[in-house]
Amino acid sequence: MIHTTGLARRFHSGRQTVHAVRGVDIDVAPGEVVGLLGPNGAGKSTTLRMLTTLLAPTAGSATVAGYDIRTDPLAVRRRIGSIGQGNGSFDGLRTREELQAQGRFYGLDRHTARRRADELLQRLQLSGQADRDVAKLSGGQRRRLDVAMGLIHRPPLLFLDEPSAGLDPHSRSNLWEHVTGMRAEHGTTIVMTTHYLEEVDAAAQRVIIIDHGRIIAEGTPDQLKSKVSGDLVTVELADPGDRSAAATIAAGIPTAHEVAPGRDAVSFRVSHGDTVTPEIVRALDAAGIRLRGTQVQRPTLDDVFLSLTGRSLREDHG
Repeated sequence: MIHTTGLARRFHSGRQTVHAVRGVDIDVAPGEVVGLLGPNGAGKSTTLRMLTTLLAPTAGSATVAGYDIRTDPLAVRRRIGSIGQGNGSFDGLRTREELQAQGRFYGLDRHTARRRADELLQRLQLSGQADRDVAKLSGGQRRRLDVAMGLIHRPPLLFLDEPSAGLDPHSRSNLWEHVTGMRAEHGTTIVMTTHYLEEVDAAAQRVIIIDHGRIIAEGTPDQLKSKVSGDLVTVELADPGDRSAAATIAAGIPTAHEVAPGRDAVSFRVSHGDTVTPEIVRALDAAGIRLRGTQVQRPTLDDVFLSLTGRSLREDHG
């Protein structure tokens, strides 16, 4: 569905040249859900803008939905849906009118455009706003309208650039339920960026991590997380004075590493935290060390990025 070779984009600002994307090779199979992760300025949105024909590459090549983005951009646009970071709706129309017009632009007949508009208004909880001027919608309502506009023609390939930004948790959940439902029902291919890492973890079959315009890692979420050095196990001590003895016991567990005593707890990394935790609990109990609790934290995609770059995605977006 997507094939790129050496895709690149640079910008000129005065005498300075900014290399936003530095020759990325991407392949996306039909029906696949792929998440693009990276800090602000990494090149994610620039890559999406090139793939959606909104920005011409300065080097490399790409085919999207079977068509070359340089030589046949119109054919690409006919076959994709794109939900960008900004509002794409027009203030001069009512909500249902805007959706119907979008459907008509994509060649839907009047009846089909009306039916799909009403269906999306209901699924995205906008039915009560159907006859309201777009200009009077709240920010979250306009965001949901943008999503509906990108879905109304049921594209085989859907690009989502921070689609849930500005939505409350309930609306975010509703959005992803509909998007994943489209994939299950119609086999839609989805390429998305988001700073909600749990969304990528839950929805994406494959993750591509971009930093400084280059792809630095890719794989399934589990494959990427397996590269992080184990689960993080934390044992909370009833008596902070036991932390030195507890740290010594933890260090003696096979495969345990990065042992770190805190004020009233000891943490360490280990390959299989769920099986090791009972072992250390028994060892601490035998040594007369009482506990307040234990925690096992599996690696996250943010941990993956931290291990690769030394920076946190969450801190960057914050």
